Amino acid sequence: MDPYSLYVIDDEESIRQSVRLALQPQYRVSAFATAEDGLAAMDGGGPDLVLLDIGLPGMNGLEALQTIRARFPEMAVVMITAYEDVQTVVQAMRHGAYDYAVKPLSGEGLLQTIRNALERVRLRRELFALQEQCLQEDIPCCLGESGGLQEVMALVAMVAKSPDTPVLVVGETGSGKELVARAVHYRSPNSQGPFVAVNCAAIPKELIESELFGYEAGAFSGARPSGKKGLIEEAHGGTLFLDEIGDLLPEAQAKLLRFLDSGEFFRIGAGKTTRVQARIVSATNHNLKEMVGRNQFRRDLYYRLGVVTIQVPSLNERREDILPLAMFFLKRFSAKFGKKVEDISAAARQFLLGHHFAGNVRELKNMVERGVLVSRGSLLESADISGPEASAPEISVASGKEWYPALTHAGLDLEGALHDMERHFIEEALRHAGGNESMAARLLRMNHHTFRYRRRKM
Repeated sequence: MDPYSLYVIDDEESIRQSVRLALQPQYRVSAFATAEDGLAAMDGGGPDLVLLDIGLPGMNGLEALQTIRARFPEMAVVMITAYEDVQTVVQAMRHGAYDYAVKPLSGEGLLQTIRNALERVRLRRELFALQEQCLQEDIPCCLGESGGLQEVMALVAMVAKSPDTPVLVVGETGSGKELVARAVHYRSPNSQGPFVAVNCAAIPKELIESELFGYEAGAFSGARPSGKKGLIEEAHGGTLFLDEIGDLLPEAQAKLLRFLDSGEFFRIGAGKTTRVQARIVSATNHNLKEMVGRNQFRRDLYYRLGVVTIQVPSLNERREDILPLAMFFLKRFSAKFGKKVEDISAAARQFLLGHHFAGNVRELKNMVERGVLVSRGSLLESADISGPEASAPEISVASGKEWYPALTHAGLDLEGALHDMERHFIEEALRHAGGNESMAARLLRMNHHTFRYRRRKM
């Protein structure tokens, strides 16, 4: 792959030269003294990442950042500042900067920031390609770019290197489990082979065994005279995705376990085994461990399927993905229906951010699809996505002593009150930082790992 392309926009020649020297062995670097020169060079297509000084002559860094984000929303921008002015940095994050660096620039620290930013660029491109495919094939799931989803994709990248390691994907209905399975497939050595998806809950239980493993001619009444290949054979050299794996009957579970252990199975009515090389990726929204405890699912199969388990967070656990995903669907459905719905109104954004998505991304997709279909203007309104009888949820703002719940004779749940307060400030920090966890952690004076730990506990 070609090296990434970087622009350095800084009015200090010493900064431009030192950064160029530090980065050129790994990246293609171009340097500019003004924002106007850097923006002009982007007319033929922008770089992958821009190092942008805030204090520039003429057009300043914040103005340039807004222009860049409007023209190239996928481009990563790292701001350079002479001193750590929280207000200015927060403003930059709100306008879409990935991160910032303080002069004098630390060589290794800057390199790590750039590596992190470019990794995000790579993952965003990959996610966007998967989103496009997902929509084209009418799969009602979609990923986002939150910290939780970035962790999922990092795990996908690791497990995909093996062509046959079984993967268990768990998560709520509509959270994007099939898309994660496809990501495993398309990044694996099996990517040139078929991706065969089957919903175990949608196939009649009496047919699931013959559908998975196939059968020989005359194996049972109604069997095809020529016999039939099973879905496992169809997936030879690729990936078999078994959605709703908990619905497999005990007989099919036993045969699937044999295949996972040996790579062989018997077609129904066959006297010899069939050998197939295929990865099994399974998914469920049920708690298989609890099903094992109730003897509803084989313990040995559970552990064999879950050699690697990938937990897909619900949309409610990654609320910073709601608006980017809504905009993604808005653009696609506007094109599909020949409409000119270009943005989401403030009231509709407020409604989406306050809505509990029981159906996760699938529900959000359906809401936006309906909204675009019935919309009469260039903005998607809250009535379009929720119906005319609904309105955007109210957002209360507490200040001063209103933060403290009243202590009455009945007592007070102190732990609960502290938990609510911590949740509020974590959410506020993320909002101020535009979803950037590193910046949000700085605003709360804690390190990134502590912030992530407390966020997950919310």
